[in-house]
Amino acid sequence: MNKMLKRIMVSLLVVILVCATAIPVFAVGGADDAKKDQAVTTAAETETEETAEDNSIGAKAIGAAIAVGLAAAAGAIGMGMAVGKATEGISRQPEAEGKIRTTLMLGLVFIETAIIYALIIAILVIFVL
Repeated sequence: MNKMLKRIMVSLLVVILVCATAIPVFAVGGADDAKKDQAVTTAAETETEETAEDNSIGAKAIGAAIAVGLAAAAGAIGMGMAVGKATEGISRQPEAEGKIRTTLMLGLVFIETAIIYALIIAILVIFVL
């Protein structure tokens, strides 16, 4: 089980690193873009500013999606581990089922709260900043 968890974590880390390096690559313009920008009139400059604003909204959306995705993935892994350990504890000591279940539910609530906080922060990043 530990090997599988390590493989999942390494895979998740690789995906995060690929996404983190790919986003700036797509955002960079070439030399042709710089030449075109020099020859643009005032009306086109206004259009470029609007496009830049649209790009910043897109970047905010991508950042928010990554934040919520990471929080949800980490929360799901944590919840799975907690439920697994709780069922293992109940099977070892059936008389402690009530205490284990209470502690499990409290822990799951805290994990879910962290995920909801990440969602709220992502919504604030998209609409407020």
